[in-house]
Amino acid sequence: MVLRFHSSLQVFLLLTLLAAQSAPSQQRSQDKPTAGDAVEAHLGKGYDALKLDKYEVAAAEFRAALDLDPKLTLRARFPLAVALFEMHKSDEARREFETVRSQVGDHPNVLYYLGRVDLEDRNFEAAIQHLSQAALKPPFSDTAYFLGYAYFKQGDLAAAEKWLNEAAHANPRDARIPYQLASVYRKQGREEDAAKALAGSEQLRQRDNNESKLRLECGQKLDLGPREEARALCEQLYDPEDADKLTELGALYAKHGDLEAALKPLQRAAELAPQSPQVQYNLALAHFQLNQLEEARAPLAEALKRWPDLFQLNALYGAVLMKMGEQSPAYQALHHAHQLNPQDAEILALLYTAAFFMAQMSQGNRQYLDALRYLEEAARLRPSEAEPHQRMAEIYALTGRPAQAAVERKEADRLTSRGAYR
Repeated sequence: MVLRFHSSLQVFLLLTLLAAQSAPSQQRSQDKPTAGDAVEAHLGKGYDALKLDKYEVAAAEFRAALDLDPKLTLRARFPLAVALFEMHKSDEARREFETVRSQVGDHPNVLYYLGRVDLEDRNFEAAIQHLSQAALKPPFSDTAYFLGYAYFKQGDLAAAEKWLNEAAHANPRDARIPYQLASVYRKQGREEDAAKALAGSEQLRQRDNNESKLRLECGQKLDLGPREEARALCEQLYDPEDADKLTELGALYAKHGDLEAALKPLQRAAELAPQSPQVQYNLALAHFQLNQLEEARAPLAEALKRWPDLFQLNALYGAVLMKMGEQSPAYQALHHAHQLNPQDAEILALLYTAAFFMAQMSQGNRQYLDALRYLEEAARLRPSEAEPHQRMAEIYALTGRPAQAAVERKEADRLTSRGAYR
């Protein structure tokens, strides 16, 4: 079996980048739900499922999106192919990847996965061809490893050594790369080099084990205190040149309630990986939880320029803006977040509040059509609430439409009575 080197979150981020590249304009309708809203909902649920390794769920959601809009090549068909690949359904995955390739050309991301499928099928010649092209602009840092692995299985030891050394440069902390290099050296009769590579692999594995143990002790110490002693222990995990490790440390601090300590590693991670939405989100979330709202807004605003269809970014950005009193942009962000994930109860509640506020503001400015639109949305979001109908009744009365006012007043009375008897 071919080893996976990158996390599901990295796959998820790659997919959402591709989605952003092919997504339509972010100017979305705010009227009644449309087929486009349903597509966005399926895509949002599909991306969330991918992030959680729920590949069957993801495949079903992306297929549902394609049923509604077969033109969603990068936003739905490509992640569908990835989900099928992760389920080891090579034939189905290959068909989907080839369909994507026929429409977008030799994109490095597609070539990378075609090479991975080739490896699963033990077609090493094809794998070398696809991964060599992908390596010109590698979408993942493990591209060189898999190319080296393919050359090794094909029997080209010189090329295998070259690409595995490239992989070691890209991932110097990955124990599996020197282990594979040892196999190459042994085939070449270089036993001393093989022994050194194996020793290096074991050293990296041991370091990983030690760091895992240290992370466990760090979390326990943060829970038990004292905090100064806990931080002294946890700071042994601080690596100023490794964004992934810094992000893990920041998340560890945050998980155990030390948000102030989380800022240092998260800020350094953001400096090292300014284009990573995961890193920017984590930093913004820590600032938000510390009520440092302007500091939270800045990284989110930048990340959303590149990743406009990430549910988590939109959701947190909307929450930050609401707390800052910037209701109109908050509504826009929350509206899109709800499109991406209609099942999220917290975002539904925030969007209801934002829509109701926008309705009040529009009514105060005598923009009655806008006010009615926001109130209709609020009523859809919370069909058991009477207040949106009461407000609509007021507006219809103000604008000389007594019949509509009577209908809304009757609905408000019905909901109020039903609520009183609960």
